[in-house]
Amino acid sequence: MSDVIQVSAGILVRNPLVLACQRGPGGSHANRWEFPGGKAEVGETAAQCLRRELEEELGIEATIGAEVWRTLHRYPDRAALELTFFRVDEFRGEPVNRIFSDMRWMVVEALVRLDFLDADRELIVRLPELLARRE
Repeated sequence: MSDVIQVSAGILVRNPLVLACQRGPGGSHANRWEFPGGKAEVGETAAQCLRRELEEELGIEATIGAEVWRTLHRYPDRAALELTFFRVDEFRGEPVNRIFSDMRWMVVEALVRLDFLDADRELIVRLPELLARRE
């Protein structure tokens, strides 16, 4: 699967809230919502990737928790993405918005009202049950 791009994302939890982030107006998928994270660098595990991305994007030192969801998604005219979502209950520092247009702490059930990335939609629908299982 060499043409598959590995992506890690974090579901930051502050019960009963999770952190949703909105992409900026420029670039791909402008103004769509997502969970913070990004593409893995060569040799990184999914958890290492997420730890680095959360430091870069939010300025926090996260303890990466359990894998919550994994999916394979292909946007038109792009390589396939394998997305791995991890629960993050513990982190040092307060998240600082370094790259997003907006960030919101929201109740999980309200996430369906945001325009999330297509690759995240199935997760968003199932997230209340997935997070409840891991509490």
